[in-house]
Amino acid sequence: MTQKRRAWPWIALAALVLLALGWWYVRDSFSGNAEAGTAYAARVACSCRQVAGRSLEDCEKDKLDGMEMISLSEDEEARSVTASVPLMASATARYKEGYGCVLDPWED
Repeated sequence: MTQKRRAWPWIALAALVLLALGWWYVRDSFSGNAEAGTAYAARVACSCRQVAGRSLEDCEKDKLDGMEMISLSEDEEARSVTASVPLMASATARYKEGYGCVLDPWED
């Protein structure tokens, strides 16, 4: 019985290491998808709010399948919408007269 008890910490450690390696391997893909998804969602939601005049709650319905993790927030004074994926990516689109909704420049 003591050998089984001694094996569990090593098995747990090996599982954590494998999970960390798996995350390290796919993180760029997740990050890229999050950046593209937030940029798309911010631009579409900004147009929905500022051009079409719909509520932000109604604009949430325009998100595509797979965009469930993206949350939207609005700054009415700046006429902007920010889309974000927690801890991964964020993008803001602002309404500019004559241009419509334009994404803020990305920061590297």
